[in-house]
Amino acid sequence: MYNVLLALLIVVSVLIVVAVMMQPSKQQDAMNALTGGAGDLFAEKKARGFEAVMQRATAVLGTLFFVIALALVYLSAHK
Repeated sequence: MYNVLLALLIVVSVLIVVAVMMQPSKQQDAMNALTGGAGDLFAEKKARGFEAVMQRATAVLGTLFFVIALALVYLSAHK
């Protein structure tokens, strides 16, 4: 069981990296990086389409990562 969870943790880790790298960039120009995007303070738009799917996938994979990691800690402590 421990080896299966360890392999699953590695697969989920790779999928998290892929999901984060596929997310669209929030920075539109260099000035936003310097000013912190203060000009767009009230222009927050709800994520739609591909962006929303990638945000949900990242959240689900992150949760799955922590659950599997906690299960591995429990199994290694009770051997």
